[in-house]
Amino acid sequence: MASLSISPATGWFNWSNLVAFIPYITAGDPDLSTTAEALKVLNSCGSDIIELGVPYSDPLADGPVIQAAATRALARGTNFDAIISMLKGVVPQISCPIALFTYYNPILKRGVGKFMTTIKDVGVHGLVVPDVPLEETEILRKEALNHKIELVLLTTPTTPTERMKAIVEASEGFVYLVSSIGVTGARSSVSLRVESLLQDIKKATSKPVAVGFGISKPEHVKQVAGWGADGVIVGSAMVKILGEAKSPEEGLKELETFTKSLKAALP
Repeated sequence: MASLSISPATGWFNWSNLVAFIPYITAGDPDLSTTAEALKVLNSCGSDIIELGVPYSDPLADGPVIQAAATRALARGTNFDAIISMLKGVVPQISCPIALFTYYNPILKRGVGKFMTTIKDVGVHGLVVPDVPLEETEILRKEALNHKIELVLLTTPTTPTERMKAIVEASEGFVYLVSSIGVTGARSSVSLRVESLLQDIKKATSKPVAVGFGISKPEHVKQVAGWGADGVIVGSAMVKILGEAKSPEEGLKELETFTKSLKAALP
């Protein structure tokens, strides 16, 4: 099981003996200055990687909470350039690595090479692109490798074994195990199938495996860590706190309390 720190020489993640805590928030919800402060809060609460979602108008993998956050962010004028500008100021102030979660269209719009150069220049270390099938990742993987960006690939409960093996072979940094079928969103419990899926993936690779989708409570975090996950990803519950708070200040305060409760549930 694992936690990670950044290697200054290469920018790649180094995993050690703890379970990594990986929160997700949507950039620009409620606004980018709050996002900047949220990144600092998540960093100070001991996050190991922060996943930052780039809002997109057609987010296929996202449930209602993250879709609503993306819609609000876009309505406020949040765009890729503004997110990059915000990161330029924040990344030097935090110690934990940032992984961008973005759909493929915004990458293609800029050109894959240019996109990788841009995110590398502001200090982003990882990339998750949920809507690109393995067969179409070749250019992405090549450019990511050239820019020392870790391209994290996803496997799901319905991924056939042979395909899962090919995905974990190609994934960099860690393997993202989607814990449930369907879109993101907080759920009342984590599927018991995750335990056997973790074992199957660990037979196929020595790479760290982080579990996401549906993890929203300290008891979920504890359970998934106990099953042998190397990392635990919490998204919708974080996004909901920031999106539904009466004020940005209140949202940040709640985020801090919630993050500390999740982090405390890890061994």
